[in-house]
Amino acid sequence: MKPVALVPVYNHATTVGAVVRALHDLTLPVILIDDGSDIECASVLDALATLSATSLLRLPSNGGKGGAVVAGLREACAKGYSHALQLDADGQHDVAALPTFLAAMREMPQAVIAGFPRYDASVPTGRLLGRYATHVWVWINTLSCRIRDSMCGLRIYPLAATLPVLDMMPPQSRMEFDTEILVRLDWAGVPIRNLPVAVHYPPDGVSHFRPWRDNVRISGMHARLFFGMLRRLPKLIGRHFSSRERR
Repeated sequence: MKPVALVPVYNHATTVGAVVRALHDLTLPVILIDDGSDIECASVLDALATLSATSLLRLPSNGGKGGAVVAGLREACAKGYSHALQLDADGQHDVAALPTFLAAMREMPQAVIAGFPRYDASVPTGRLLGRYATHVWVWINTLSCRIRDSMCGLRIYPLAATLPVLDMMPPQSRMEFDTEILVRLDWAGVPIRNLPVAVHYPPDGVSHFRPWRDNVRISGMHARLFFGMLRRLPKLIGRHFSSRERR
Protein backbone atom coordinates (compact mmCIF):
# COMPACT_ATOMS: atom_id res chain seq x y z
CA MET A 1 0.00 0.00 0.00
CA LYS A 2 1.20 3.46 -0.91
CA PRO A 3 -1.17 6.15 0.44
CA VAL A 4 -1.10 9.87 -0.29
CA ALA A 5 -3.11 12.72 1.21
CA LEU A 6 -5.20 14.94 -1.07
CA VAL A 7 -6.09 18.42 0.19
CA PRO A 8 -8.38 20.48 -2.08
CA VAL A 9 -7.85 24.17 -1.33
CA TYR A 10 -9.83 27.29 -2.19
CA ASN A 11 -8.83 30.35 -0.17
CA HIS A 12 -7.92 28.60 3.08
CA ALA A 13 -4.68 30.51 3.59
CA THR A 14 -4.89 30.56 7.40
CA THR A 15 -5.67 26.88 7.99
CA VAL A 16 -4.07 24.79 5.26
CA GLY A 17 -0.57 24.98 6.77
CA ALA A 18 -1.64 23.26 9.98
CA VAL A 19 -3.44 20.56 7.95
CA VAL A 20 -0.29 19.86 5.94
CA ARG A 21 1.88 19.72 9.09
CA ALA A 22 -0.50 17.20 10.67
CA LEU A 23 -0.28 15.00 7.58
CA HIS A 24 3.52 15.23 7.54
CA ASP A 25 3.56 14.17 11.20
CA LEU A 26 2.02 10.92 9.96
CA THR A 27 4.74 10.65 7.27
CA LEU A 28 2.10 10.99 4.55
CA PRO A 29 3.05 12.61 1.25
CA VAL A 30 0.66 15.42 0.35
CA ILE A 31 -0.84 16.63 -2.92
CA LEU A 32 -2.35 20.11 -2.60
CA ILE A 33 -4.97 20.94 -5.23
CA ASP A 34 -5.28 24.70 -5.70
CA ASP A 35 -8.81 25.25 -7.00
CA GLY A 36 -8.27 28.81 -8.26
CA SER A 37 -7.35 30.42 -4.93
CA ASP A 38 -6.63 34.15 -4.58
CA ILE A 39 -3.12 35.56 -4.53
CA GLU A 40 -2.76 35.34 -0.74
CA CYS A 41 -3.67 31.67 -0.55
CA ALA A 42 -1.75 30.83 -3.73
CA SER A 43 1.43 32.24 -2.19
CA VAL A 44 0.90 30.12 0.94
CA LEU A 45 0.50 27.04 -1.24
CA ASP A 46 3.64 27.89 -3.20
CA ALA A 47 5.58 27.98 0.08
CA LEU A 48 4.09 24.69 1.28
CA ALA A 49 4.94 23.05 -2.03
CA THR A 50 8.65 23.58 -1.28
CA LEU A 51 8.40 21.22 1.69
CA SER A 52 9.56 17.65 1.40
CA ALA A 53 6.93 15.13 0.23
CA THR A 54 4.56 17.91 -0.82
CA SER A 55 3.42 18.68 -4.36
CA LEU A 56 1.03 21.27 -5.76
CA LEU A 57 -1.51 20.70 -8.52
CA ARG A 58 -2.78 24.11 -9.64
CA LEU A 59 -6.08 24.21 -11.53
CA PRO A 60 -6.60 27.10 -13.99
CA SER A 61 -9.74 28.44 -12.30
CA ASN A 62 -12.16 27.69 -9.49
CA GLY A 63 -14.29 24.75 -10.57
CA GLY A 64 -15.57 23.50 -7.21
CA LYS A 65 -14.53 20.96 -4.62
CA GLY A 66 -15.69 17.95 -6.62
CA GLY A 67 -13.62 18.92 -9.62
CA ALA A 68 -10.59 19.49 -7.40
CA VAL A 69 -10.93 16.08 -5.75
CA VAL A 70 -11.35 14.34 -9.12
CA ALA A 71 -8.19 16.05 -10.40
CA GLY A 72 -6.38 14.98 -7.23
CA LEU A 73 -7.50 11.37 -7.52
CA ARG A 74 -6.27 11.16 -11.09
CA GLU A 75 -2.99 12.82 -10.14
CA ALA A 76 -2.51 10.34 -7.27
CA CYS A 77 -3.10 7.42 -9.63
CA ALA A 78 -0.68 8.84 -12.20
CA LYS A 79 1.99 9.13 -9.49
CA GLY A 80 1.59 5.46 -8.58
CA TYR A 81 -0.22 5.74 -5.24
CA SER A 82 -2.61 2.99 -4.16
CA HIS A 83 -4.85 4.96 -1.77
CA ALA A 84 -5.86 8.61 -1.42
CA LEU A 85 -6.79 10.15 1.91
CA GLN A 86 -9.04 13.13 1.26
CA LEU A 87 -8.98 15.85 3.92
CA ASP A 88 -10.54 19.31 3.80
CA ALA A 89 -8.23 22.33 4.10
CA ASP A 90 -10.40 24.22 6.60
CA GLY A 91 -9.20 22.34 9.67
CA GLN A 92 -12.67 21.24 10.79
CA HIS A 93 -11.77 17.57 11.16
CA ASP A 94 -9.88 16.33 14.20
CA VAL A 95 -6.57 15.08 12.82
CA ALA A 96 -6.20 12.84 15.89
CA ALA A 97 -8.57 10.46 14.03
CA LEU A 98 -6.20 9.99 11.09
CA PRO A 99 -4.10 7.13 12.56
CA THR A 100 -7.31 5.15 13.11
CA PHE A 101 -8.33 5.73 9.48
CA LEU A 102 -4.92 4.62 8.23
CA ALA A 103 -5.02 1.50 10.42
CA ALA A 104 -8.45 0.65 8.98
CA MET A 105 -7.02 1.09 5.47
CA ARG A 106 -4.32 -1.45 6.25
CA GLU A 107 -6.91 -3.89 7.65
CA MET A 108 -9.30 -3.46 4.68
CA PRO A 109 -7.25 -2.22 1.73
CA GLN A 110 -10.07 -2.90 -0.72
CA ALA A 111 -12.58 -0.71 1.18
CA VAL A 112 -13.47 2.96 1.30
CA ILE A 113 -12.81 4.28 4.81
CA ALA A 114 -15.51 6.93 5.24
CA GLY A 115 -15.73 9.39 8.09
CA PHE A 116 -18.94 10.26 9.86
CA PRO A 117 -18.97 13.44 11.96
CA ARG A 118 -19.24 13.73 15.71
CA TYR A 119 -20.27 17.37 16.02
CA ASP A 120 -19.79 19.70 18.93
CA ALA A 121 -22.06 22.67 19.69
CA SER A 122 -20.48 24.75 16.91
CA VAL A 123 -22.37 23.02 14.07
CA PRO A 124 -24.95 25.30 12.36
CA THR A 125 -28.46 23.93 12.78
CA GLY A 126 -29.37 24.45 9.12
CA ARG A 127 -26.31 22.53 7.97
CA LEU A 128 -27.18 19.65 10.29
CA LEU A 129 -30.77 19.40 9.04
CA GLY A 130 -29.64 19.48 5.43
CA ARG A 131 -27.27 16.61 6.04
CA TYR A 132 -30.05 14.44 7.47
CA ALA A 133 -32.10 14.97 4.31
CA THR A 134 -29.14 13.72 2.26
CA HIS A 135 -28.68 10.74 4.62
CA VAL A 136 -32.26 9.63 3.97
CA TRP A 137 -31.82 9.85 0.19
CA VAL A 138 -28.57 7.90 0.36
CA TRP A 139 -30.23 5.16 2.38
CA ILE A 140 -33.03 5.01 -0.21
CA ASN A 141 -30.63 5.00 -3.15
CA THR A 142 -28.51 2.18 -1.71
CA LEU A 143 -31.43 0.32 -0.04
CA SER A 144 -29.20 0.16 3.03
CA CYS A 145 -27.52 2.06 5.84
CA ARG A 146 -24.05 1.03 4.70
CA ILE A 147 -23.07 4.71 4.33
CA ARG A 148 -23.35 6.53 7.66
CA ASP A 149 -22.54 9.97 6.23
CA SER A 150 -21.89 10.70 2.56
CA MET A 151 -20.84 14.35 2.96
CA CYS A 152 -17.90 14.09 5.35
CA GLY A 153 -14.69 15.48 3.85
CA LEU A 154 -12.46 12.89 5.52
CA ARG A 155 -12.20 9.53 3.75
CA ILE A 156 -9.72 7.13 2.15
CA TYR A 157 -10.29 5.87 -1.39
CA PRO A 158 -8.74 2.66 -2.80
CA LEU A 159 -7.73 4.02 -6.19
CA ALA A 160 -7.91 0.71 -8.09
CA ALA A 161 -11.63 0.47 -7.28
CA THR A 162 -12.41 4.19 -7.41
CA LEU A 163 -11.01 5.25 -10.80
CA PRO A 164 -13.18 2.85 -12.89
CA VAL A 165 -16.30 4.12 -11.09
CA LEU A 166 -15.14 7.70 -11.57
CA ASP A 167 -14.73 7.11 -15.29
CA MET A 168 -18.39 6.09 -15.58
CA MET A 169 -19.79 9.04 -13.60
CA PRO A 170 -21.23 12.20 -15.15
CA PRO A 171 -18.89 15.19 -14.75
CA GLN A 172 -18.85 16.44 -11.19
CA SER A 173 -17.52 19.76 -9.96
CA ARG A 174 -19.02 20.87 -6.69
CA MET A 175 -20.45 19.77 -3.35
CA GLU A 176 -22.50 16.88 -4.75
CA PHE A 177 -19.43 14.85 -5.66
CA ASP A 178 -18.71 13.47 -2.17
CA THR A 179 -22.16 11.88 -1.96
CA GLU A 180 -22.42 10.60 -5.52
CA ILE A 181 -19.06 8.84 -5.58
CA LEU A 182 -19.84 6.97 -2.34
CA VAL A 183 -23.24 5.81 -3.60
CA ARG A 184 -21.75 4.64 -6.90
CA LEU A 185 -18.89 2.85 -5.14
CA ASP A 186 -21.48 1.07 -2.99
CA TRP A 187 -23.43 0.11 -6.12
CA ALA A 188 -20.19 -1.34 -7.51
CA GLY A 189 -19.85 -3.57 -4.45
CA VAL A 190 -16.89 -1.72 -2.91
CA PRO A 191 -16.97 -2.25 0.88
CA ILE A 192 -17.46 0.88 2.98
CA ARG A 193 -16.17 1.10 6.54
CA ASN A 194 -17.52 4.00 8.58
CA LEU A 195 -15.41 5.61 11.29
CA PRO A 196 -16.21 8.58 13.56
CA VAL A 197 -14.33 11.87 13.48
CA ALA A 198 -14.82 14.91 15.70
CA VAL A 199 -15.81 18.03 13.73
CA HIS A 200 -15.65 21.65 14.88
CA TYR A 201 -16.92 24.71 13.00
CA PRO A 202 -14.73 27.68 14.00
CA PRO A 203 -16.60 31.01 14.22
CA ASP A 204 -14.27 32.59 11.64
CA GLY A 205 -14.22 29.57 9.36
CA VAL A 206 -14.50 29.90 5.58
CA SER A 207 -17.38 28.02 3.96
CA HIS A 208 -17.86 27.81 0.21
CA PHE A 209 -21.28 26.18 0.43
CA ARG A 210 -23.83 28.29 -1.47
CA PRO A 211 -27.31 27.27 -0.28
CA TRP A 212 -29.34 28.00 -3.42
CA ARG A 213 -26.81 26.89 -6.03
CA ASP A 214 -25.52 23.86 -4.16
CA ASN A 215 -28.90 22.65 -2.90
CA VAL A 216 -30.25 22.71 -6.46
CA ARG A 217 -27.26 20.68 -7.65
CA ILE A 218 -27.58 18.25 -4.72
CA SER A 219 -31.31 17.79 -5.40
CA GLY A 220 -30.54 17.00 -9.04
CA MET A 221 -27.89 14.51 -7.94
CA HIS A 222 -30.34 12.72 -5.63
CA ALA A 223 -32.90 12.49 -8.43
CA ARG A 224 -30.27 11.11 -10.81
CA LEU A 225 -29.20 8.52 -8.25
CA PHE A 226 -32.81 7.55 -7.52
CA PHE A 227 -33.44 6.60 -11.15
CA GLY A 228 -30.08 4.83 -11.17
CA MET A 229 -31.19 2.88 -8.11
CA LEU A 230 -34.42 1.84 -9.88
CA ARG A 231 -32.38 0.38 -12.76
CA ARG A 232 -30.29 -1.57 -10.23
CA LEU A 233 -33.20 -2.56 -8.01
CA PRO A 234 -33.09 -6.35 -8.57
CA LYS A 235 -29.34 -6.42 -7.94
CA LEU A 236 -29.61 -4.29 -4.78
CA ILE A 237 -32.46 -6.39 -3.40
CA GLY A 238 -30.52 -9.58 -4.14
CA ARG A 239 -27.50 -8.12 -2.36
CA HIS A 240 -29.66 -7.34 0.68
CA PHE A 241 -30.96 -10.89 0.99
CA SER A 242 -27.53 -12.36 0.28
CA SER A 243 -26.00 -10.37 3.16
CA ARG A 244 -28.81 -11.50 5.47
CA GLU A 245 -28.13 -15.14 4.60
CA ARG A 246 -24.42 -14.72 5.36
CA ARG A 247 -25.32 -13.36 8.78
